[in-house]
Amino acid sequence: MQADPKGVLTGIHFMDGDHAACEGALAAGCRFVAGYPITPSTEIVERFAARIPTVGGVFIQMEDELAASIAIQGGAWGGKKVMSVSSGPGISLMMEHLGYAFITETPSVWVNVQRGGPSTGLPTQPAQADMMQAKWGSHGDFEVIALAPNSPQECFDLMITAFNLTETWRVPVMFMMDEVVGHMTERVEIPPPEKIEVVDRKWTTKKPGEYKPFETTPEDPVPFMTKAGDGHRIHVTGLTHDERGYPAMTVPAQDKLVKRLVYKIRDNADKIVDVREDGVEGADVIVVSYGITSRVAMAAVEQARAKGIKVGHLRMVICWPFPAKRIKELAKKVKAFVVPEINLGQMVLEVERHVAGVAKVLHVGHAGGTVHEPDVILEKIMEAVR
Repeated sequence: MQADPKGVLTGIHFMDGDHAACEGALAAGCRFVAGYPITPSTEIVERFAARIPTVGGVFIQMEDELAASIAIQGGAWGGKKVMSVSSGPGISLMMEHLGYAFITETPSVWVNVQRGGPSTGLPTQPAQADMMQAKWGSHGDFEVIALAPNSPQECFDLMITAFNLTETWRVPVMFMMDEVVGHMTERVEIPPPEKIEVVDRKWTTKKPGEYKPFETTPEDPVPFMTKAGDGHRIHVTGLTHDERGYPAMTVPAQDKLVKRLVYKIRDNADKIVDVREDGVEGADVIVVSYGITSRVAMAAVEQARAKGIKVGHLRMVICWPFPAKRIKELAKKVKAFVVPEINLGQMVLEVERHVAGVAKVLHVGHAGGTVHEPDVILEKIMEAVR
């Protein structure tokens, strides 16, 4: 289906990534946002609060991040496309409710405009140190989808993708921006609504009394959904539950539910993974990057090529699920991988795990506060081919 014209600000704009992310959410059909102000994400909800009266929807500033992270789930079960927005310290507070969203399969987008940490850290400066938190931050077994835009244009485009993914798979989606992408201003083109494909919620067509909110089939592991007030009897709980949503705290129920939550993503990872490649075929070295670091990395790649080094670039647009299959394939063909990221070693651990010693893996870490200098990445590329 196409986007609702009311939410689409068609045209050429110069805006920062935070504002572009807001416009992407509106174009995707988001009509309920709950949040609490925190640098460097506040501009997203400020713009949403200003725009939503003209579109039809609600923004509510809650008393804290815990309240915001459960309010959006009420909005989702009330029938709306929903989003919450925060940064590292706030996302940490949201983790219990994020787990609730996983076990209840509540479609929702969670934006993390990353900043330096831990704790209060560097509120106005960038990092990419929440990537493992996105994957493992809540307790228990689950699988997440996480996107990493590298420009304001992608903040718009990939926000629509994030909403489409959360509706398709009924899984919380993490939108992993960083302070630089959030605050940089660039050209953003917003197409007309008829050019924007959006995924509607997977609504049940069953009559009251026939519908079970967590019923699936072997062919389709994603349950149909309804909303409160539609006449269906629904029960939504964070306890292990059966197909009716009723608590079923037994080993077989746990096994059935958690395996479905995990494998509906793992078994369909090839449909979800998104990487962008530049010159990887025939390369001796491949630089693997994501988010703002991918732009710096590409500058280093171009410098290395000018020196005659055969180097390619693989950018993870979707970081979770991790592109394990592609990394394994490339490991058989190259001498080394170079992984720059604004942390002291997170996504590089996944690269190492899937390369499994077949090729060298060199990390270019940064504790946060600014982006890498291209020369630092270039030096590591040259080290990789010595």
